[in-house]
Amino acid sequence: MPSSHFHPLGKPASPVTVAAQQAQRAGLPFDDERDFAEARRGFLAAPEYRQIMSGAGNVAWNIGAYDFLLSGEQYDSIHPSLQRQATLNMEFGLFEVVPGHIYQVRGFDLANISFIRSDTGWIVFDPLTCKETAAAALALVTEHLGERPVVGVVYSHSHVDHFGGVRGVVDEADVRAGRVPIIAPVGFMDHAIAENVYAGTAMNRRAFYQYGTLLDRSPFGHVDQAIGKGVAAGTSGLIAPTVTITGDLEELTVDGVRMVFQNTPGTEAPAEMNTWFPDLRAFWAAENIVATIHNIYTLRGALIRDALEWSRQINRALYLFGREADVMFASHSWPRWGNDRIQEVMRAQRDTYAHLNNGVLHLANQGVTINEIHNVYQVPAALQRQWPARSYHGSVGHNARGVLNRYLGYWDANPATLLPPSPRDAAPLKVEMMGGADPILQRSHALVEQGEYLLAVELLNPLVHAEPGNEPARHLLADAFEQVGYQQESPSVRNSFLAASLELRSGIPTGAAPSSTGPDLIRALSTGQFLDFLGIRLDPARAQEHAFTINLVTPDNGERFAIELRHGTLTNLEGFLAEAPDLTLTIDRSDLEQAMTGQAPLAQQVADGRATVEGDPAPLLALADMLVHFELGFEIMPGTVAGHLVPELDAFAQDPLADSSGG
Repeated sequence: MPSSHFHPLGKPASPVTVAAQQAQRAGLPFDDERDFAEARRGFLAAPEYRQIMSGAGNVAWNIGAYDFLLSGEQYDSIHPSLQRQATLNMEFGLFEVVPGHIYQVRGFDLANISFIRSDTGWIVFDPLTCKETAAAALALVTEHLGERPVVGVVYSHSHVDHFGGVRGVVDEADVRAGRVPIIAPVGFMDHAIAENVYAGTAMNRRAFYQYGTLLDRSPFGHVDQAIGKGVAAGTSGLIAPTVTITGDLEELTVDGVRMVFQNTPGTEAPAEMNTWFPDLRAFWAAENIVATIHNIYTLRGALIRDALEWSRQINRALYLFGREADVMFASHSWPRWGNDRIQEVMRAQRDTYAHLNNGVLHLANQGVTINEIHNVYQVPAALQRQWPARSYHGSVGHNARGVLNRYLGYWDANPATLLPPSPRDAAPLKVEMMGGADPILQRSHALVEQGEYLLAVELLNPLVHAEPGNEPARHLLADAFEQVGYQQESPSVRNSFLAASLELRSGIPTGAAPSSTGPDLIRALSTGQFLDFLGIRLDPARAQEHAFTINLVTPDNGERFAIELRHGTLTNLEGFLAEAPDLTLTIDRSDLEQAMTGQAPLAQQVADGRATVEGDPAPLLALADMLVHFELGFEIMPGTVAGHLVPELDAFAQDPLADSSGG
């Protein structure tokens, strides 16, 4: 029987939520259990441990925290479809995909790590988020399949859970010596770096909501991330690719393994590729075809994806490889075996992405706006009853808004919403016109009791913005958020509502938090990207009184940049030098990287002679004083008491331009 438990940070499912979950249990195809057989197929071994420690001493990975999902209970605080997906993602260990040739370790991180047996070793596909989980996976493979060297690494795409653990499976010296190729799609480095750095602080803070970073692992908190349990919290790194796949289709043989790469830019990632193993009749779908409809708009923030192109690339893969494949495996979820099953899943996902694009635009061309589309657009009934077409990592609602935003932008064409006042400015007037806090609270209590949680949010959100210290309003809004969260099939949406509820009740805890900008990613910035990021960090108010020109020369790689500060804006242009600069800074790129990561600030390198300055050094000192260090714990919910969140690997914790003594 379904059960409701009380948790210190969460309340039981309300009767309205219980009824909603029961309706889902009655209406979804729970009699189709093929996924459970496929998720377990090929299981070879699991380690005795259920935790993996990081090099820093914290727990990097803990699948044991989710063991409540193995009890067989149905929880009314979890959407039943999400609970099904979360249970499927509890598979943990080493699995055989193609006997004697392809293996996966699943349940060690958000993604899977795959091992392709070559003539003399292993080719590793997507080495997870951090080196600790990747090394543990390789150790498990070695224990049960014998010791073999890693002879190649493939990054399927530019998200950190697919490359961050590379140092756990390969030594960079072997890569630099040409003994181990690292293969990636064209554009990999640009997209891997830009997405994680330019808006990195804001993206990390928002990821607390999408990924439920601070939520308890319980039926009332974080239960899954749809494409895996969650993100490991170890040491992320990056070794730059040595082989770039540039063509639409490109064949490569590595240590006897023949692979055909299909570039699929503009799908799940701006740089991504599928892989076909013709000699094994095996198709690697990267993150383009997994056991969920993915994000078109990802809630942590990223460029909006192209649902139609995503569908087209799945269709292309179907006609290129899917009609011949005996097995399809991917960087998340579990493989599918048998050609009929493979084509069924590929067509379901192809059609769902295509309909999402076409259906939303069909409605938009009849006047449905971005503020209505999530309440109007529906997935066709024939797809709703197919598990591969369910929206877990994405959600139908926020994906529909993402599609419309891609084509028409955020504005609904009503001038009233074009230049709206900030919520804190508009909220007091709204509260005043509604008669003050007391009638709002009274009506909101009634709406919550009736299960009209989103309408209650409409009333309570202005009140909390107008009166951040109003504890009854904050707690009632938290209650409404919580029940909305319990009813969500998408963990990204569930986590967002529950995270806001947590912060409204208790603020942001103090402690360590994940960071997407480790030292490897900072070193991987091109010089131009690094200068661009300095422009983002520049405080315009402090900069507007300054004007200067700096020439930057890096002799070891032959780069030249003209850098100008004018009108409160820092610009740079590669390949040019200003004719009469205020100063010229000459520093090897290898030494500049020491400054970029804070290991040897620029002022220190000038003092010890590794960098030279010709001209007036004042602009460099002024620039250092204008840079802002972004704090991670900024407020999202009004009045939240923020703890001091320290990124575990903050490569910008020390300013690259500052003197190491603080000058």
